[in-house]
Amino acid sequence: MQGVPNVPHPPAPLAVRSDGSLRRCPLRHRRRPGRHHGRKALQTGNINFALKWIQADGEAELAEVFDKAVAVRKLGPQAAEVADRLFLETLVRLHRLGEGVGFTGIQRAGATVDPIVVAADRALDAGDDRELMALAPAGRRDELHRRFTVALAKKAFDVDNVAAARDYVAEYVSFFKFAEGEDHEHGQHAHAPVPHGHHVGQPHH
Repeated sequence: MQGVPNVPHPPAPLAVRSDGSLRRCPLRHRRRPGRHHGRKALQTGNINFALKWIQADGEAELAEVFDKAVAVRKLGPQAAEVADRLFLETLVRLHRLGEGVGFTGIQRAGATVDPIVVAADRALDAGDDRELMALAPAGRRDELHRRFTVALAKKAFDVDNVAAARDYVAEYVSFFKFAEGEDHEHGQHAHAPVPHGHHVGQPHH
């Protein structure tokens, strides 16, 4: 990977931890993959699409809101909109709680995303990180490539295997945080106890 230019990228925005201190906002809060999978859970009736984004101790709360949302969605478009928002807000709040980040509501769509974040996302989608390597600082490329390889290897999981799904999310988070310039590990989320999933419907992935 010689001769690849160093391209600077702007720092991630700040978020407020539950103790009031500041931290850089993780990528998944800005790209909103958790919300995407939350909507997929509602559309398919399978909560396991969303469970991988939260810790085990939040499952009961999310499952309760999910069951109510699925029932309310059948009452009409307006009811579905309210139910969807409640479920997605609960999902995002529980996800951020697991990181120790305060919840201030669902972020608006259309926010600017750093070029290196876009490249990292494309790398996982395509299975090729050459575009990402071109944007990464030279001294970080080896470790970034290693994390990309580990995350990519765990990407093909059965949605109803919540343990495997959470394992992938932990590596996904590690990969993206390093791409954004954060060197520390994900913390509690990566080490949360992993129970069996709340099985609803057939596997979808």
